Amino acid sequence: MLSKGNSKYLRSLHQNKFRRKYGQFLAEGTVNVLDFISGPLKVIQLYATEKWLTEHEAKFSGIKSEVVSLKEMEKISALKNPSEVLAIVEKPNVTTPDISLINNYVLGLDNIKDPGNLGTIIRTADWFGIKDIVCSGETVDAFNPKVVQATMGSLARVRVHYTNLAAWLGNKPGDLKVFGAVLNGKDIRKAAKPGKGILLIGSEAHGISKTLYPFIDRPFRIPAAPGAGAESLNAAVATAIVCYEFCKTGS
Repeated sequence: MLSKGNSKYLRSLHQNKFRRKYGQFLAEGTVNVLDFISGPLKVIQLYATEKWLTEHEAKFSGIKSEVVSLKEMEKISALKNPSEVLAIVEKPNVTTPDISLINNYVLGLDNIKDPGNLGTIIRTADWFGIKDIVCSGETVDAFNPKVVQATMGSLARVRVHYTNLAAWLGNKPGDLKVFGAVLNGKDIRKAAKPGKGILLIGSEAHGISKTLYPFIDRPFRIPAAPGAGAESLNAAVATAIVCYEFCKTGS
């Protein structure tokens, strides 16, 4: 049976201030949890139904586990529809990439607020082989349970950093280009793709902050089809198109 103390602690990790305080976060669902178990981050403890633990016991040898009922899982889960397994995972100790040493593509995210969008962006970066995402301090926490869930395990492989983007970009060397998604940029299909650079994506509502415009070397846009009615693209969808165009084989 889940103790009141453990239940309270697990629920506290739904909040960013406690995730920062304890250096831990929650992962839920079989795909997410198994990816963290097989990845580089430390899984501290599992809470799962007896059925789940029996089915997967060969995959979590050495990790402390506790049996909980589905009713108990509802009390500790951050999801509307709890799964059969929840894990406490140690937050990674990552250092923001030295911008002077970057030799591939890195995503820069400015003020992405929606957890689902950030989770999808992390999953997209994983698909296209982008290992680092550098976010503004106003971007939603990558270890928010809704973000973790939306990554479908990709957070185990993609490093997410938070910093002052203007200060970070201000230290870039001359040969490293910042590609910024803006409305009046060059058609992305015609943009030069040198194999390295910062791919800068702005917020869902306001785009890239004006304070970051001076750092954009090569503004680009994703052209709409003739007669299109939508004013803009969802940030996660836009990021997927950008990653495809810059990271596809032969680009």
